[in-house]
Amino acid sequence: MRLKRNKFFIIAVLALMVCIFLEMQDFVYSSDIQSGYVTSKHPELWGSIIADSVNQKTIYLTVNGNKVDLLREKPYMDKDLNLMLPISVIKEYFNCGSYIMDNNIFVMEQGEKVIKMKLGDRNMDINGTKETISVPFTQKGKEYYVSAEALERALGCQYTWDMTTNKATFFYVGGEAQKLPYQYDYRKVMRKPSTKDQGKWGTCWAFASLTALESSLLPEERLDFSEDHMTFKNSFSSSRNDGGTYNMAMAYLTSWQGPVLEKDDPYGDGFSPDGLKAVKHVQEIQVIKEKDFDKIKEMVLKYGGVQSSLYTLLNGADTQSEYYNEKTNAYCYIGTEKANHDVVIIGWDDNYPKGNFNVNLEADGAFICQNSWGKDFGEDGIFYVSYYDTNIGIHNVVYTKVENIDNYDNIYQSDLCGWSGQVGYGKNTAYFANVYQTKGKESLQAVGFYATDKDTEYEIFLVSDFKDTISLLNRKELKKGKLENAGYYTIPLEEQVLEKGKKFAIVVKITTPNAKKPIAIEYAADSATKDVDLSDGEGYISQHGTEWERAEITQSCNICLKVYTKKLE
Repeated sequence: MRLKRNKFFIIAVLALMVCIFLEMQDFVYSSDIQSGYVTSKHPELWGSIIADSVNQKTIYLTVNGNKVDLLREKPYMDKDLNLMLPISVIKEYFNCGSYIMDNNIFVMEQGEKVIKMKLGDRNMDINGTKETISVPFTQKGKEYYVSAEALERALGCQYTWDMTTNKATFFYVGGEAQKLPYQYDYRKVMRKPSTKDQGKWGTCWAFASLTALESSLLPEERLDFSEDHMTFKNSFSSSRNDGGTYNMAMAYLTSWQGPVLEKDDPYGDGFSPDGLKAVKHVQEIQVIKEKDFDKIKEMVLKYGGVQSSLYTLLNGADTQSEYYNEKTNAYCYIGTEKANHDVVIIGWDDNYPKGNFNVNLEADGAFICQNSWGKDFGEDGIFYVSYYDTNIGIHNVVYTKVENIDNYDNIYQSDLCGWSGQVGYGKNTAYFANVYQTKGKESLQAVGFYATDKDTEYEIFLVSDFKDTISLLNRKELKKGKLENAGYYTIPLEEQVLEKGKKFAIVVKITTPNAKKPIAIEYAADSATKDVDLSDGEGYISQHGTEWERAEITQSCNICLKVYTKKLE
């Protein structure tokens, strides 16, 4: 009898629930959710519930099979079930240029296509044609967001959403985005940095570095950085007449010694004041493989001007050379001399006539370059360098992540002169570690190190309580990944608490194809680095990650490995 009553009760409850749901007519099918549409008497209610459910979990993104790293800026789903993506991921993963104009217009450049979206406007402009979009370009806090729908329509990609895994997938038909345009010029898109004049000093390396850095912030921010500070207040033992290299610029910037503003340390007065602090934090610098012209163009489009080098006997606007056509502002040297002057590539023209050069060339095409010899050289400091020039495109540097100075509270480092050499064990894989002592209770946010060549793979580990080298065996894996180009990289991590006053170690396993010495080090390599300080570091290297040797003792070097933290107290 009790069994029958229980069965009746259960049936009654189920029937009541069915009646309630039928009355409300609030059916939400998985297909509707996944496609972004919900049919309901109360769509705003269902939308908010579903959006909250999605946002409470991690949202995963993949673009053309590549997993998007979303530790900092995170996507979200709005109450209308539109997936919103931070624009910071666009240039890195969607193979297009992107930037903000006038603080309210988002611009994407893909092939011959230019897309513009204005904050709060439901119209999207594609090469002058207006298209209506469901969700306008949006600002939330300090970050800007664009909808998946808008990206799908603007860039010609396809988007799917999997509710079960909380995963969004984007892919281009055919697997790739459209090709690079045949012509691109910073002067036409408000991205040209100001023209400068290095004068009589051998500071072209500093001018090229900072001009490239300034261009990476345009058109959102127009800043003028101090070349005086870079040449006087770096950690190298050289004068401004000794010249310099991009490695010196990388070391100065990634160690947060600069940049500082030109107005705080003007060029040419022979004096650089003490106590100036960096106004930006440079967190990533990529080094592009020699003569990879397509990659150079991609970097110019996506990130900023590319610092490169050429050979010239010219030393100012008033000098002449058989390799330079003053009438067309076209330069080409073909020979055996090594590069001796740095410039910045700010565009290209595949159809620039070969007849504009003083030498006979196989075909058309030139990079558009900005010099540091004032406005009287070329076209307001701009000239054309043939693709066939011997040296252009051999040494290439681009500043790919430049952040505000509130990104981290502390930087732990011992390599103020940066990447001046390499060590290893004759194989492409090795381990390296640095040990530091916390200044207080802190949150481990990121680590930074150099990839010494293309396609470097890494694994990052934490030793939270370092006692001796045996402690390095008790390491916790934090992250692994792959880096396409050589250069300096900051790798964001899931937050790890570091206790006050404790020694901790970061361990990195690195694999660089075809390398025999994959670990970047700082050591006394030449006259410029002769005063490298080995007393400020505690670094270790290992072949297999089991037995370790002290780098300062056995190799007379510091390990290039930095740690970034935020204060917790």
